Amino acid sequence: MKIYFESYGCTLQKSESSLYLNKLLKDENNQIVNSPEEADLSLIGTCVVIKHTEDRMVKRISSLSKVSGNVQVLGCLATVNGNTIESGNVQVLKPREFRSFYEGDLDGIEIKSDIYDGIPINQGCTGSCNFCISHIARGKLLSRGIDKIVNQINMELDRNIKEIRISSLDTAAYGKDIGTDLAELVNRISSIDRDFYLRVGMLEPRNTYDILDKLVDAYRHDRVFKFLHLPVQSAENNVLSAMNREYTIEEAEAVWQKFHDAFPDMSIATDIILGYYNDSRAGFEKTMKFLEKYNPDIINVTRFSPRPYTKDYNKTPLNSNLLKEWSNEIISLHREQMEKKLDSYLGREEKVLITEKGKNGTMVGRDINYRPVVLKGNYEKYSEIKCTIVSHGSNYLIGE
Repeated sequence: MKIYFESYGCTLQKSESSLYLNKLLKDENNQIVNSPEEADLSLIGTCVVIKHTEDRMVKRISSLSKVSGNVQVLGCLATVNGNTIESGNVQVLKPREFRSFYEGDLDGIEIKSDIYDGIPINQGCTGSCNFCISHIARGKLLSRGIDKIVNQINMELDRNIKEIRISSLDTAAYGKDIGTDLAELVNRISSIDRDFYLRVGMLEPRNTYDILDKLVDAYRHDRVFKFLHLPVQSAENNVLSAMNREYTIEEAEAVWQKFHDAFPDMSIATDIILGYYNDSRAGFEKTMKFLEKYNPDIINVTRFSPRPYTKDYNKTPLNSNLLKEWSNEIISLHREQMEKKLDSYLGREEKVLITEKGKNGTMVGRDINYRPVVLKGNYEKYSEIKCTIVSHGSNYLIGE
């Protein structure tokens, strides 16, 4: 069978979909093709985090169904809206089917293709945010055992993959259902006596705060990228309460500050939701002050998008023209801050792990803080290169 593959959305969705593809590739008669027109089966991993994204997914599935023999839909669209898109040659992997795959078949999958987006460590999450459709799509927390995760990492290492990425909706929730935690998992992975680096995926502030000291200590290992993705969403406690985020901005700041104190050069990403129904200019100013103080490397800005099945589905976002102004203020602040931050790297010597091809005869690598570094030349993937930082772009360093 000839298989065409596309995947969208978060790292968790992409990692699960790529593993499902590799499950199909266990059959030696199956192979990947480069276009849906060639395919007997088009496999698409989907996302529904906002309405615009869901609409794009539905449109893409419709297009694939017209040129491909069959279409199979994975991911959050399949769980939230599966019944409305399943027809003719479009099949949906139902939540129960995928959960069964997650609990069992996932463990022994050998990666046979170049499509690798990381290793999922748990399904679902412990949160119940009023705006979020993802926890509805993914269900309750279901953590994989540490031994199973370590075994799969060893399979990736056997293929000479040296950037190990673990992912979930909330990696900090890992283990709460099986009597362990993320810090223990990171320590176990770091103790594997092989040549690799570990990148930990998104951590929600509430669960990170609960294991903060242990997790910071686990991050001290030389094999762990000093990278933190902590979605704060807002610096206004009234907004966080309305969102049912289960933490205060002071607790989120404590997490941020603890990591920054331990690793001053670490790369930190955050997510901000603009236009929440009870937000205000005063609340936005608090968020701006937070961003100005903590200077994140990556800011993912999303406008509040009411989603079906959530408690906030009947809530009205703030005026779109106002949100455009706010978004531009964040972009302007971030551009100014990153210019200063990246300037401070000029002249430094860095060791970089080459991870991918870049544009125009370049390669892209990551330093220990997971900042992208662009190098001219052709280097072997996963080789480690020492370089001097000579320039930078808007969000990356340039080395020689």
